[in-house]
Amino acid sequence: MKEEIIISGFGGQGVLSMGKILAYAGLMEGKEVTWMPAYGPEQRGGTANVTVIVSDEKISSPILSQYDTAILLNQPSLDKFQPKVKAGGTIIYDSFGILERPTRSDLHIFEIDAMNTAAEMKMMKTFNMMILGGFLKLHPIVSIESVMKALKKSLPERHWNLLPMNEEAIRKGMDIIKAI
Repeated sequence: MKEEIIISGFGGQGVLSMGKILAYAGLMEGKEVTWMPAYGPEQRGGTANVTVIVSDEKISSPILSQYDTAILLNQPSLDKFQPKVKAGGTIIYDSFGILERPTRSDLHIFEIDAMNTAAEMKMMKTFNMMILGGFLKLHPIVSIESVMKALKKSLPERHWNLLPMNEEAIRKGMDIIKAI
């Protein structure tokens, strides 16, 4: 198993932390992982992205020009990365941030209404975990248990009270993702 993923969206949407938690969960399961963020002044409001590779075998390079899965949370990200998804690959996008939907017919395309769902549930800080839950439903490369352990290790102890809400968001994301 080897999954090459790009996660991209506006700074502040939890793109980098989503990738970090996914990579950390892979490490906890004994998998080979890379986590390579790309941001600059974009981190607060502009577009940021992270490349994550999770594999059962050694990873030769963290640099990718094509991806198995693209998780795209805004239009600039969709415009930039849609052409870089391998034929037969997956695009996951949040319906809130995309004006023009993906157009490629050689991909598996999924929509997740995470932004609106997080707002309705008054759980905006868990938006990224809903997205991660949707991804894990399609590509269960790590377990929810490992994601929760990774999240606990990533969060300061004073925020551990938020862990149940994050697990709820992951499971909600699994429920609301749908094929287009």
